[in-house]
Amino acid sequence: MRPTLDINLLRTFHAIARLGQFRAAAAFVHRSPAAVSVHIQRLEQVVGGRLLERDNQSVVLTPLGDKLLASTLGLLNAHDDILRELQGAPLSGHIKLGVPDEYASHVMRDVLPAFATRFPAVMLEVSTAASQALVEQIGRNRLQLALAVLPMGGLRQMPLAVTAPVWVGGRRLALDMAQPIPLALHAADCPYREAMIDALSGAGRHWRVVVSSPSASVVAAAVEAGLAVTLLDRARVTAAMRILDELPSVAPHEVQLLRSAAAAGQSAVAMLESVIGEYFRGGT
Repeated sequence: MRPTLDINLLRTFHAIARLGQFRAAAAFVHRSPAAVSVHIQRLEQVVGGRLLERDNQSVVLTPLGDKLLASTLGLLNAHDDILRELQGAPLSGHIKLGVPDEYASHVMRDVLPAFATRFPAVMLEVSTAASQALVEQIGRNRLQLALAVLPMGGLRQMPLAVTAPVWVGGRRLALDMAQPIPLALHAADCPYREAMIDALSGAGRHWRVVVSSPSASVVAAAVEAGLAVTLLDRARVTAAMRILDELPSVAPHEVQLLRSAAAAGQSAVAMLESVIGEYFRGGT
């Protein structure tokens, strides 16, 4: 008899991959930690190899685990869609989603329209804020889900993506390293703002503020106009910018998808969480 992938085993595996801990995953799937361990052992027997490396604090996916995660996101979504269609019970609910300003256009354009088409009975409410502010709102249960860009290792869960922040200036900017570095600063609760100041101060470089704004488009406009330099994800560098290798490097950050404690067990939230995760892990 050919081996098959059990949906319940996959759901447990995906919960561990998202939450980064067996105990947290056990609570999410409403099973004991021992039962979760058995699920993973059974799934590893089916796929023929180790899926996870774990210690007392965290879980890391093996290359086989990464491959299984990416390959089965669509399978879980399709399974749930078929059940809902057969049972005649459309997914519904009201989700408050928080997104950093620099990711808002991508989420609004590439993720939410498809989700809204698939699940028209789910009401979406989206707000933008700096990452640290979104973390605080999640902690206070003011949002069900939030994307946040955070320093590496701050949370014990698998990130959606790892960013590569780089210094950028306008194409025609002539940067005089003997003068204070003109900065376009992000919002006060944005980790890149703190990273910029710490990197320059640690290297003994003087700096001055030209623009300070919570709007990513305003910061980008100041850079493209040649007025200032800033720190951006490498993927966000535009044709009107150039990377400034002469400035001190900044450590990678990670994109996390956070869920409030009050959202546990909400099917609509879990589905949006899965859709956003699939989008980011798809190589955006």
